[in-house]
Amino acid sequence: MTKNSYFAIGLMSGTSLDGLDICYAKFEKNNHWSFEILHAETIPYPKTWEEELKNAIHISAEEITELHSNYGFYLGEKVNEFITKYQIKNLDLIASHGHTVFHQPKKKFTLQIGDGRAIKWLTKAPVIYDFRVQDVLMGGNGAPLVPIGDELLFHQFDACLNLGGFSNISLKINNQRIAFDICPVNIVLNSLAQKIGMNYDEDGKIARLGKIDSELLNQLNNLSFYQQSFPKSLGIEWVLENVTSKLTKQSTEDLLATFTEHSAIQIANTLNQFQLKNVLITGGGAYHTYLIEKIKSKTSTEIIIPEKSIIDYKEALIFALMGVLRLNNEINVLASATGSSENHSSGIIA
Repeated sequence: MTKNSYFAIGLMSGTSLDGLDICYAKFEKNNHWSFEILHAETIPYPKTWEEELKNAIHISAEEITELHSNYGFYLGEKVNEFITKYQIKNLDLIASHGHTVFHQPKKKFTLQIGDGRAIKWLTKAPVIYDFRVQDVLMGGNGAPLVPIGDELLFHQFDACLNLGGFSNISLKINNQRIAFDICPVNIVLNSLAQKIGMNYDEDGKIARLGKIDSELLNQLNNLSFYQQSFPKSLGIEWVLENVTSKLTKQSTEDLLATFTEHSAIQIANTLNQFQLKNVLITGGGAYHTYLIEKIKSKTSTEIIIPEKSIIDYKEALIFALMGVLRLNNEINVLASATGSSENHSSGIIA
């Protein structure tokens, strides 16, 4: 039976491997959905887990099956610690995105590891997981999924832009919400910073010191993905094939400067293409002051940076909402955003 209010935990692990985002929120539905983030935190991955998740793309089928199970138990342990720490009593469900290993929607597959049944076994709470596969089987990209949350929770903004491992945007055109990936961001910037012993380039301080390589910049801007029409999505395989091989000859400072410029150009091009009045920016890249300055310099769109809890936990929050919608068999994936054959209610209920 449908209720007016729900308490849910959303789990999100992004491609940039910053850590596990856990968000406990209350959702209420009257005429429209509203939310309150009650508790949230990011659990940094221990080096061993970071390495395992980073290398998952290269291991055997047997090893990945084992990792799927082990990572599910890891998620369950972290949720139990979170529940104990914040003395959470009311909990209707846990919604887990899992960690993406493969994403090739054109070949009809995507894989997010972290078995939801393991989470359920440890937490004893209803768990909803594996949100992307159904959409891919229905002809969609399996991404981006957050537009349903943008539509229901953040509709007051012209667009919502997430700057994570990849940048993705969602906006409304002709009364339909569309969404797509724009370009890689932190998945490349973080890996470059790690070459000089840093986890990431804080505030873009190193990028500021570098010189933009115009030849490399042109090569990046001319990648065919940027000419494709939406819906479209990116995965780590695309980065390895199209970007990594190009980032070799220059100094790390120059590479950071050039790739930051590239990301800013592609993001601003999108904002300008749709003549957006304002855009809400969230994700780790919202703290990259140099990138934000670069975007602002290339567009007249008003850039809105919200409070820290929204910047950090918007995706985990929306996956919690997607779990609530799935529990009630309501639409939680928009075909206009993913390119699938129809809107649908996605996620396996453990």
